[in-house]
Amino acid sequence: MRNLKIHKTTTPNSLSKWYKIKNPLKVILNFITIYTARYCPSLALKRALLRTTGMKIGKNTSIGLSATFDIFFPELIEIGENCIIGYNATILAHEFLISEYRTGKVKIGSNVMIGANTTILAGTTIGDNAQISAMTLVNKDIKKNELVGGIPLRQLK
Repeated sequence: MRNLKIHKTTTPNSLSKWYKIKNPLKVILNFITIYTARYCPSLALKRALLRTTGMKIGKNTSIGLSATFDIFFPELIEIGENCIIGYNATILAHEFLISEYRTGKVKIGSNVMIGANTTILAGTTIGDNAQISAMTLVNKDIKKNELVGGIPLRQLK
């Protein structure tokens, strides 16, 4: 199960007053930085840009073109060393719902391969040496050395 912190709201829906949850200037800076990094050809510069948002990214981690990270809570994302994040992958650390929003750390171990077009939801942990196939929805924890994929998520090997 995902490790999420639930925040109740009194607004019509939790996203309608997002600016009360996070400082709008910080969200704008995160947005500009993350979307600049999406198309940055230098992997080292991409890592450096993303680290300025509070993300923890290990050495030698390669982040593919168009990979997108949470603009509201990037500081809740931690990626180990020597990982590959595939093309157009999305990593979220929040969920806005009608009467609440949820936040959760995303911890990705070292030597992890995440396939293209994969979405990783808030509150998940991915163990060292795990491999995630393309077009996967990660909505639960993945143990170290596992090969998983699909929707719903299942072990492939």
